Order: sequence, then structure tokens, then C-alpha cells
Amino acid sequence: LKEFGYGDNQDPGMVYRYLRRLEKRGMIESKWDTSGTGPARRMYKVTPDGNELLAVWTETIRYNIQVLQQFLERYEKAIQGVKTQDELGSTGGGAAPKFVGSAE
Repeated sequence: LKEFGYGDNQDPGMVYRYLRRLEKRGMIESKWDTSGTGPARRMYKVTPDGNELLAVWTETIRYNIQVLQQFLERYEKAIQGVKTQDELGSTGGGAAPKFVGSAE
């Protein structure tokens, strides 16, 4: 999990509960590795169904990133327009649009 930026604060019990759920749903499979020294380790592998689901999630995330990027670009343009109107003392006859979290 550290490789993905999750740090040391993850509850191992929670992680293993999720792994068991994924295994029950056929997204991963596991087997015990007893080849090394020390206690046996459970090794996990993504199944073909799991890879299909990951591909769908990946496309969904890409789509959401695109939607959010478009929103941010439009928002920045709108804010820039409001700032420009405020700086120039707009006489356009209408009030500048209010945004959630605005000071007024």
C-alpha cells in the first residue's frame, strides 16, 4: 500500500476484510506460500474478472477526471470574469454571479 501513497496508517484487519470480499466476488484469488522461511504468507492474484473490473474502473476514473477538469476550467474562467467586473466597476446592469463560498 505504501507504493500507492497510503502510508502506514492502514488497518491490516480492514485490508484483509476487503481482500476476502474481493475473493468471494471472484475478483482476486489467493494461495498460501510456504516456500520461504518463517510463517506461511497468503499471496493474492487478480483474476481475469478482476482485470475486467479494473479496466472499467480505470475508464470511469479517466472520464471523471475529464469532467472535473472541464468544470475547473469553466469555473476559473467564470471567476476571472467576476474578478474583472469587480475591478472595473461593472456597469452591465446585472449583479455578478454568486458562487458557493463567496464572501457576500
